[in-house]
Amino acid sequence: MSIHNSLHISAGMNRIRNVMTRAERIEVMKNVGAWKDGTSVYGLPKTKVAVRVKKAKAVKKEEKPAEAK
Repeated sequence: MSIHNSLHISAGMNRIRNVMTRAERIEVMKNVGAWKDGTSVYGLPKTKVAVRVKKAKAVKKEEKPAEAK
């Protein structure tokens, strides 16, 4: 008997998460400069999740033949 497609875990999570873990939020705050050492890790402010930009399809340029002189 085979395993149902929804039960496969090997691929992992392929989409962007809309929630960050506490450690990820602290790291973002450190990069921005909003984190001070000794600050409580509880009640952290919300942080924006980086949005992945879709790559535009490359437009193929037609190569012009070199002109002979």
